[in-house]
Amino acid sequence: MHKGKLLVVEDDADLREALVDTLELAGYDVKDADCGESAIVRLAQESFDMVVSDVNMPGIDGHQLLEHVAVKYPGLSFLLITAYGSISNAVDAMRQGAVDYLVKPFEPEKLVELVDKYCQSVGVLQSDEPIMVSEKSRHAFALAKRVAVTDSTVLIAGESGSGKEVIAQYIHRHSQRADKPFVAINCAAIPETMLEATLFGHEKGAFTGAHSSAPGKFEQANGGTLLLDEISEMAIDLQSKLLRVLQEQEVERVGGRKIIKLDVRVIATTNRNMREYISEGRFREDLYYRLNVFPVTLAPLRERVGDIVPLAEKLFAKHALKMNRSAVSLALDAKQALESYSWPGNVRELENVVQRALILQMGAIVEAADLCIEPAAVADNICLDSEVAAASEPAGFSANPEAAGVTGTLGDDLQVKEFQMIIAVLKECRGRKNRAAEKLGISPRTLRYKMAKMRDNGIDVEREIEIA
Repeated sequence: MHKGKLLVVEDDADLREALVDTLELAGYDVKDADCGESAIVRLAQESFDMVVSDVNMPGIDGHQLLEHVAVKYPGLSFLLITAYGSISNAVDAMRQGAVDYLVKPFEPEKLVELVDKYCQSVGVLQSDEPIMVSEKSRHAFALAKRVAVTDSTVLIAGESGSGKEVIAQYIHRHSQRADKPFVAINCAAIPETMLEATLFGHEKGAFTGAHSSAPGKFEQANGGTLLLDEISEMAIDLQSKLLRVLQEQEVERVGGRKIIKLDVRVIATTNRNMREYISEGRFREDLYYRLNVFPVTLAPLRERVGDIVPLAEKLFAKHALKMNRSAVSLALDAKQALESYSWPGNVRELENVVQRALILQMGAIVEAADLCIEPAAVADNICLDSEVAAASEPAGFSANPEAAGVTGTLGDDLQVKEFQMIIAVLKECRGRKNRAAEKLGISPRTLRYKMAKMRDNGIDVEREIEIA
């Protein structure tokens, strides 16, 4: 297996041949072009993991080719080869998106070293690499890759379920901390009273139930990356303590006196309008500016239509493997249905649709009807006979919409099914809401909202969970 696919652009035939031979001997699949115009044609016809280009060429030179790649293929690594007198121009090119430059003459080992460092290898991390087909996702991940090589704090904004943690992991994998811990904490999922000890650690006896000392997430991530997911949900009084930790790069455990030095790269995410939160007094402005050193915005899935089908295919492969299913493929009408849907739940909703389709459709071809994207499709496809339905219902839970406090419309019937599913998962998880929310594919906050809605409909949630 090749380490990656490269495009070498060099107008000097002898040097081009030497570059190709060197990189092929290093294990790369190498294609070549003798000018910038030929390179542009090649890039349109094939996909590459990296471009290695000379600067001085007739016609479209290396700088112009870089501009083209930065616009059309923003996630593609670009290495420049330059003469000694053009170093200042090469540095400017790096500001425009080139990952590095080589000064002629250079040793073959140096070329291989740089390509190994920056090539988006096919053989490495292939299954973990995100889908970057649409222009908006390519732009977002290009920014992420550019900031990854620094230690700057990053604030990733985007709707819930759009893939903000995927970008955070991508930054970590492409950073110099890739072999160090990546620790994630959801600030919205942990009770306010416990979040401080969870972040900063605690000493024995610091509070009731603290029977032993424990390191916090900052200590666990030392040397690596800490993801503060949904940072906007953090209580205002804790934000001031977090600000100090970020500024001083040191932490003091709850109940402790020892100062612990840190070397942690912090990435934060939010699905809120932070400007509004600041104006409402719900988020500290100084903390916002401390986190927002390098902002990255991830567009919702409905604005990244080109990503939808490739994402779906990747998720079908992933979950088919988990379910011990043979591979499936998407029919044309299924692809059209996926691309025409608005995806209010983003990638998280897409993953739920994929899992449901694999349960309902046991064949090798998934068609539009199997996706159950629209409510009517769910009602038509999830048809269980009375015995199966009775066996699957939580004990003591009525399948009659009127008994649940709702009338018999389609929407209400689906709501009852949703309530039944939530009760069943909560029972399976023994009432642990965070674990149940994870299994349901929703946030803990959404689960709490739905449980409150169930109580409003006259359902005694706690009693239903307790029934054996």
